[in-house]
Amino acid sequence: MSTNLNIKVDDYSNRVLGVIKEKFGLNDKGDALNKFASMYGSEFVEKEVREDVIKEILDMDKNYFKRNPKGKAMSLKELDRSTGVK
Repeated sequence: MSTNLNIKVDDYSNRVLGVIKEKFGLNDKGDALNKFASMYGSEFVEKEVREDVIKEILDMDKNYFKRNPKGKAMSLKELDRSTGVK
């Protein structure tokens, strides 16, 4: 799957994409951006959601509604606590 983007980048980013394009023998800067994302994207986003993560989230949801049968919405503080964020 691919998405068309019309983006504006600063001069430095343009140079970085140009270097990546040349270094890896890519066709264009769009391919360079894809290469950059594949090299460093996993530091920010997992490529695919792991099945164990999905199961953990569904279990958290199920447990929350067992404790709160009236269906009260979870506050952001409760969400952070249940996911170990804060």
